[in-house]
Amino acid sequence: MDPTTSIIFIIAAFSLGAIVIMKRDSMPAGLRRGLAMISIAFIALAFFIIVYAFLTMGAA
Repeated sequence: MDPTTSIIFIIAAFSLGAIVIMKRDSMPAGLRRGLAMISIAFIALAFFIIVYAFLTMGAA
């Protein structure tokens, strides 16, 4: 797995989560719920990628 792509995805996932949290008051309820679910899924995948990178760090 290309580390550059993983790093970009991780930064983007956490940024999306931060934006959803900061702008939750100005979003409509339906959009807020959908973006929150997508953000949770992306952040969970980002954590999985981080753990996977740590587990496979020495096996190259």
